[in-house]
Amino acid sequence: MNEIPLNLLNWLLAFTPVLMILVLMLWRHWGGSKAGAVAYLVTLLIAWLRFGASFEILAYAQAKAVLLSLDVLWIIWNALLLFHLTREAGAIDKIGKALSSLTPDHTLQGLILGWVFPSFLQGLGGFGVPVAVSAPLLVGLGFSPVQAVIMASIGHGWAVTFGSLASSFQTLVAVTGLPGETLAPLSLLLLGISGYVCGGLVAWIAGGWHGLKRTLPAILLIASGMGLVQFLVANYVVWTLGVTLAGIFGLILIFLISRSLKYRDSQSTFASPGDLLKSFSSYIILVVLAFSVNLVTPLNTFLSQTKFTLVFPELSTSLGWLVPGGTGRTLTLFSHPGTILLYSSLLAYVLYRKLGYLSAGALQRVGSQVAKGAVNSSIGILAMVALSVVMSDSGMTYLLARGLSQEVSAIFYPLIDPFIGALGAFITGSNNNANVLFAVLQMNAAEMLGLSIPLILAAQTTGGALGSVLAPAKVIVGCSTVGLGGQEGKVMQKMMLYGLLPIAVVALATFLIQWVFY
Repeated sequence: MNEIPLNLLNWLLAFTPVLMILVLMLWRHWGGSKAGAVAYLVTLLIAWLRFGASFEILAYAQAKAVLLSLDVLWIIWNALLLFHLTREAGAIDKIGKALSSLTPDHTLQGLILGWVFPSFLQGLGGFGVPVAVSAPLLVGLGFSPVQAVIMASIGHGWAVTFGSLASSFQTLVAVTGLPGETLAPLSLLLLGISGYVCGGLVAWIAGGWHGLKRTLPAILLIASGMGLVQFLVANYVVWTLGVTLAGIFGLILIFLISRSLKYRDSQSTFASPGDLLKSFSSYIILVVLAFSVNLVTPLNTFLSQTKFTLVFPELSTSLGWLVPGGTGRTLTLFSHPGTILLYSSLLAYVLYRKLGYLSAGALQRVGSQVAKGAVNSSIGILAMVALSVVMSDSGMTYLLARGLSQEVSAIFYPLIDPFIGALGAFITGSNNNANVLFAVLQMNAAEMLGLSIPLILAAQTTGGALGSVLAPAKVIVGCSTVGLGGQEGKVMQKMMLYGLLPIAVVALATFLIQWVFY
């Protein structure tokens, strides 16, 4: 693979699509579909005219983007189906009442559904599921749609690397060739540190300074508990269950905390177990099915037999950038997270019908709401994903990171390291893809600068995890489930203010660990 010439003009042109998204969405407040379409067209022109991407490369990039988009859209459509079905049955209101009866503390309610529950969901499915499921529930509790999307997004950022059955971490191991036992401890440490910040931010958004101050003891206890369980399970038992078991432990902790006198008053009356069971039935079904499909090996093997993918040839641009061949995103049709959401919706429909919760015409009303929420977001996600694939296949994304890494001295490189990972995830929408793009680059930079390779890679994947929740494609997912389609720019503007803080804390921790312990 020949190196694309690294000069100021090339670097600025490579950065142009990212800058356009930021300007159009954060400053001009454009929706994701409109901003994505404009930035996508500009990216095509830059890739073709400056970076030597042929028509063939660009055509195959669109096919890859369609596969990746279907992977995300199948989750969105079915998450919307489950939510609107649950709301039509009146269960969303009942969930709000059930949580209010569990604890009247609004901030603690926000921590339950904006931090701990989405972190648990990330362990099972990821790929947009935590926000798509949790954000509507937060709205049902009385939080604004903007608050709901930001809380559910920021809240689970710490859980991304070892979530989705540790897919991002296994990618990090695969592309670097280093053993997981070498990479896991520092990755888990940095992710654990970020967990405190994620929880604190959710409390701040939910209840302001007073809410944060009131729930700080709970945040410290829960973050410590979840971080420790993730560290012990992922480091000493099995990577794939680290976040799932940490999330379960967090749910147990926050349930016990909510029952304490500190977070309830003497007038609180608790919902009966039967009411709680009926209220959460659709989501209990989702959790049971997700556990079964992902963790029961014979069932997973059976359901994963039917797959769909496309094979792409190896290509190169006129500048010598090599686009590797192989299969694109593989969709396992019957074990896909979106399909699990569909199974849950079907079973919930049967249950709600038996309980008498659904009236005549319910399916038509639910279908109309799903279509209304899905169409605009689908266009935006397709545009954003296509933009990221074109940038990747033309070498623009790699050039951005190479320019950043070469212009920073060894002393300050640990401070910029997590932001490189976050940049990759912001562009591609995935920590997994950020590790594919930048892990080897980061490893080589650490070696040349005499820095700890495991630490630099840990900061890469932690920054990628925290940056992935800020990606435009992910924001569109959250907004589509709470009626904010077309307003993603306003949500991103506020989310950026919060989302950069955990990355900055991880950068500072990486800097201190490098120069104190290495």
